[in-house]
Amino acid sequence: MQYDPKQIEPKWQARWAEAKVAEVDVTAPGDKFYMLNMFPYPSGDLHVGHGRNYILGDALYRFFRMQGRVALNPMGWDAFGLPAENAAIKRGIHPREWTQGNIAREKKQFERWGILYDWSKELASCDPEYYRWNQWLFLKLYERGLAYRGKAPVNWCPSDQTVLANEQVVDGRCERCGSEVVQRELEQWFFKITDYADRLDDGLDMLDQWPEKVKLMQRNWIGRSIGADVDFEVPSLHKSLRIFTTRPDTIYGATFMVLAPEHPDVAALVADNPQRAEIQKWIEGVKNQSNLERQEAGKEGRFTGKTATNPFTGEQIPIWLGNFVLMQYGTGAIMAVPGHDQRDFEFARQYDLPVRVVVTPGGTPAPSPAEMAEAFVVKDESAVSVNSGSLSGLATPKAIETVIGEIESRGIGRRMVRYRLRDWLISRQRYWGTPIPMVYCEVCGIVPVAESQLPVELPLDVPFTGREGNPLAKDPRFVNTTCPKCGAAARRETDTMDTFVDSSWYYCRFITPRDQTKIFDSRLVNRWLPVDQYIGGIEHAILHLLYARFITRTLHDMGLVEFEEPFQRLFNQGMITKEGYRDPSENMSWVALNEVEWRDEKPVRKGSGHELVAEVGKMSKSRFNVVPPDELIERYGADTERVYTLFIAPPEQEAAWSDDGVVGASRFLNRVWHLGQQLLEMSGSGDAGPVSSDRMIRKMHQTIDAVTARMQRFQFNTAISALMELSNAIGEYVSAGGRDTKALRVAYTALLQMLHPLAPHITEEMWELLGNGGFILVAPWPVADPALMLEDVVTIAVQVNGKLRGQIEVAAPPTEESVFAAVNASEKIQQWVTGKQVVKRIYVPGKLVNMVVK
Repeated sequence: MQYDPKQIEPKWQARWAEAKVAEVDVTAPGDKFYMLNMFPYPSGDLHVGHGRNYILGDALYRFFRMQGRVALNPMGWDAFGLPAENAAIKRGIHPREWTQGNIAREKKQFERWGILYDWSKELASCDPEYYRWNQWLFLKLYERGLAYRGKAPVNWCPSDQTVLANEQVVDGRCERCGSEVVQRELEQWFFKITDYADRLDDGLDMLDQWPEKVKLMQRNWIGRSIGADVDFEVPSLHKSLRIFTTRPDTIYGATFMVLAPEHPDVAALVADNPQRAEIQKWIEGVKNQSNLERQEAGKEGRFTGKTATNPFTGEQIPIWLGNFVLMQYGTGAIMAVPGHDQRDFEFARQYDLPVRVVVTPGGTPAPSPAEMAEAFVVKDESAVSVNSGSLSGLATPKAIETVIGEIESRGIGRRMVRYRLRDWLISRQRYWGTPIPMVYCEVCGIVPVAESQLPVELPLDVPFTGREGNPLAKDPRFVNTTCPKCGAAARRETDTMDTFVDSSWYYCRFITPRDQTKIFDSRLVNRWLPVDQYIGGIEHAILHLLYARFITRTLHDMGLVEFEEPFQRLFNQGMITKEGYRDPSENMSWVALNEVEWRDEKPVRKGSGHELVAEVGKMSKSRFNVVPPDELIERYGADTERVYTLFIAPPEQEAAWSDDGVVGASRFLNRVWHLGQQLLEMSGSGDAGPVSSDRMIRKMHQTIDAVTARMQRFQFNTAISALMELSNAIGEYVSAGGRDTKALRVAYTALLQMLHPLAPHITEEMWELLGNGGFILVAPWPVADPALMLEDVVTIAVQVNGKLRGQIEVAAPPTEESVFAAVNASEKIQQWVTGKQVVKRIYVPGKLVNMVVK
């Protein structure tokens, strides 16, 4: 019988679905394991790069099932958001229609991959029964003072009369109409995540099963800095400017100040400046740039014409504006110390501002500022203050404490902890999202919607063009309402929520997804959470994970959950890349693969003959380097794609897709199938025949031990390598004439069981053909016997003067006496020793001999 994935795979997919093998009764007892892939956005067209995430998740799920765990593996859809709006506008359909179609396609793709999810717990964030609880959560945060309204800038397209997301602004212009985008300040809704900054930062220390890279990214985003606020007097304005610094000990080296262009005191500082109009134009240009654009644009500034008094030197220092200073961090004003900060040094050199060195190693003489090519940064513990008045001679830690004490005693500032983290702006002036459940009443002001009136449903019949603002604001049926407090006429909030709100708590809702009376069942959630294993891309390392950690803490403080961290163990898979081709003659545009041909081993464009540039990168439709899974499955089967995807590289690393590699995975599965067919054709009672099965059985136990450990460590690629070696050992036994069908069956069955999480369809089919009942999925994972893992013979490397000169084989377990007896009996090794004095013999038990001779 030939291996035919087209027949086998649909058969088992149907059987798993019919038997509901992945459904879990969360109230039933057992050793629970909560397995979760990150809430996906339903884009509709999955490629093999997407598949890596879901395939490795399914492999783990099946592995833990076979180990006897009650494993929960639910799936849902992060279905709101801008991509659906853009797709709907482009196609002239409703975002809901686009989203539901994509969900159907992706569910079908998951099925074709053989991925098991508990679909009885399926969620979609665009379902009113889900976002009802987004709104409930908003009201609870509002009650606790954690949701508030404040001003924040937005990207505004004056032509389309609408707010644009950052992704819709290209080179400062609207991607739709090309109009220049301006910044506007709007009243918007925020969650007060900054109240949790310390807890979020401290909690990272408890996440010992998270990648260190992710924890560092979160810590940097929170940006806890310990330092001091200091006031610099501005004599001409009769007021002071407050700065924040983490190095107050360098204040004697502050030779100028720099303010963010948005700083509230800028208008007064430039009021009588002859260049005020030009400065104001420059300010508007900077304000229309994103923070990232400002950081990448190069340091640029304007002199205000005013000075401030350095409170420690008494000097008048110039006040500048700089594009690199942001209002979102610190106070929006800095004291610049160009002698010791590279950013300040470059700014000082650009605008010919003074540089002063006030810290040196061990208090040694300071270098001449005129001769400095870069800031003088002292990184070790020898740093000592110099040229710093009463601080001179003090080591940096002592100098910091001393100067903060003086700042506080003089009443010009105080010790301060500040954060880079800003409050979470959740308002979106968009249609496809959760309506914010607030009402504006001329009598009562801002009033929350009553919980009994939730959900505030998103109307599905509003005109939707993507122009002239949010369509919700133009729908009187939605906007016009009555005040929940006084009953007077009122209007609804028309902003919708950031989609990160949808994904900030969904992992709790999966436990009781159909509960219509409460957000979730706390007793069951406390049993199943934190999530035991969370899997997703590194692109979510900051915002999604940070917001989920924040919301979990708010749920904890409401008494709804007993834990503060939602995800116990985190794994970030690497992306799969593939070669694409660009045409230098067409502004390096990407070229579709069907337009590429090879001439003299070089890629050229069909028709024009232009030589193309090959570039390996992330799979993307725009790069024409996507590998559709349907074509692979049609040709090789889903199991082949699964095995190759997991074998291609360690799953946390980036991996380049190779079509030739897929063929290798297919050959392996065909070999496994052929071995099974040979076993079925054999007859016999278990007689060994001419060949002993001991080596094969030993290899089986060694493989069970290795694969079990590697699966637990996500080392799927080396687990597959071990399974390939076992299949080779079984094949060698059969080829040599081995006929012990009992031993063969034991070894082959173990191979199937270990291969099942990786290639579930072929293993289920062979399990059944061998006469086993039930699913292999629920069969117990094989257990290695340490006694049967031991080799009869041990191979030991032999070195002479540190160079490998040969190997010896000795009976297991080896003794030092038997090892050196074998060394002495080896002619190959003795030729390097004969006639020389053996000065020293070193033996590493069971591994290595090294003889030192002269």
